Amino acid sequence: MTQKLLRILANPWFIASAAFLFRLAFLAYRAHLIPAEVLASAPFENEVGNVASAVAQGRGFCCLFRQPTGPTAWVAPLYPLIVAAIFKLFGTFTFASFYAAVVLNSAFSALVCLPLCALARRVGSNSVAVLAAWIWAIFPNGVIIPYAWIWDTSLSALLITVLLWFTLDLVGSGSLRHYAIYGLLWALALLINPSLGALLPFLLGWVVGRLGRLKVGLKLASVSLAMILLCCFPWTLRNSLQFHRLIPIRSNFAYEFWSGNNEIFDPNSRAVNRITRYEQAHLYATLGENAFLDDKWCQASAFVRSHPRLYLQLCGRRVIASWLGSESPRADFLRTDSYLARLLLISNALALVAMFVGLARLALQRSPYLFPLAVIPLIFPLAFYFTHTSLRHRHPCDPVVVLLVAVAFISPHPSGKIR
Repeated sequence: MTQKLLRILANPWFIASAAFLFRLAFLAYRAHLIPAEVLASAPFENEVGNVASAVAQGRGFCCLFRQPTGPTAWVAPLYPLIVAAIFKLFGTFTFASFYAAVVLNSAFSALVCLPLCALARRVGSNSVAVLAAWIWAIFPNGVIIPYAWIWDTSLSALLITVLLWFTLDLVGSGSLRHYAIYGLLWALALLINPSLGALLPFLLGWVVGRLGRLKVGLKLASVSLAMILLCCFPWTLRNSLQFHRLIPIRSNFAYEFWSGNNEIFDPNSRAVNRITRYEQAHLYATLGENAFLDDKWCQASAFVRSHPRLYLQLCGRRVIASWLGSESPRADFLRTDSYLARLLLISNALALVAMFVGLARLALQRSPYLFPLAVIPLIFPLAFYFTHTSLRHRHPCDPVVVLLVAVAFISPHPSGKIR
């Protein structure tokens, strides 16, 4: 009986089901605290929700601020289309659509358990796999973010885990079909969250390096890259025709750069003391997307040039905020009366320490998997350190963080070669 129970508890599908129930329980708990009419609208008051509503109403991929401002390339196309499908089925800005979107995000998050188990089993052992999956099932970031953000965040976490699993599985394969599928997976990921593209040269380069035959490796890699270009080309062409400039997938980097680096962060500046969504929406409608983003790039670049020391300080604060959820975690921990906020601060601090312990263990054992596992938490968040950040931005690499936490507790079997 005990052996049967242990087998059930170690089953990836059982763990994923438990993770899904934890997320639904959190949804039910939080949703009953907020009026239904607020939940029907407020969670969708962002770029994704606005574009999705325009698509659902047949106006096209446009209207970034719920105004008739024309086509946009501000966000990648696939997740707004998913939300638009939810609007078509359950109504635009309705309580039912809110529940449908959060349940779907929760499903994406819970499904991370499946590739995470396979990945952890390859890197370590079955014990590492079970521990990593259960940690993910109850990891506060994974439970809270599907509810807190109707965005591609949870889906990106699933995609990054699948991509890493496929990357490790690809080593030693000389099949053109496998590399074509790999390229297809990358194209899907980029059309959902282009930030994931920062990992592509590292992971694909690692696979090519592991083959040991440079010419063969480059040929196979070119198949993956060709598939990526083929799949992303239609959207890039659409953007080029609409905006008369090269926009491979999305255009909003200049705004993100400006939002974390502008005069409001300078305590000695009297140029501006607040930024409102209304003002930015009005300016966007007046200038148009191209001119609006060009203006933001000029302002942010000028700010960085004129405040180099402050910019470095802001980058340092963003590093802390990315990993702990707050620029001043100790002060916020003492100040807040929210047990949930304190739980997030504690869990992320412990995960950060354990992540480095896990990496150290892999390094000491000379694990062949050290590089791809280290690349994701070290490289993926870099862009957000220079622009602006939150736990949501870092979240796609959290499954790998959780795997490294499991390795910190259960030492993987030493291995001198890829299995």
